[in-house]
Amino acid sequence: MGALELFICYKLVDIMKREIKVLAGGCFNKIHPGHIYFLNKAKALGYLVVVLTHDKNNKKSYAVPAKERKKQITALKIADDVVIGHPTNYMKTVKKINPDIIALGYDQEMPKDIKTEAKIVRIRKFRDYSTRKLL
Repeated sequence: MGALELFICYKLVDIMKREIKVLAGGCFNKIHPGHIYFLNKAKALGYLVVVLTHDKNNKKSYAVPAKERKKQITALKIADDVVIGHPTNYMKTVKKINPDIIALGYDQEMPKDIKTEAKIVRIRKFRDYSTRKLL
């Protein structure tokens, strides 16, 4: 067994010793069935930490304050933890959570400047739900 294989084995053992931590983020201004689908799929991957976009970065015309969004996501009882993201540095939030997996929605992109060892998992779109269509 080579050094790379040995490293991978040790990394897998380390991950298996603890629960897999999953980060899923978004604005979640108007909760709809697509959001619930996304969160349930992310939760199926492990311990789910939902990161809400900070109010300073939530530029939607229909933006809901982060504290209210946090209450709404918490009330769904899907996420194990709900936090509000850093106002200026997304990487600080990622580093603090230190996820094994980052779940991305069908319309989300990982910022190019984010360097992480987390596995990126893309969650497909659920039917034709969209916040914009609810407005």
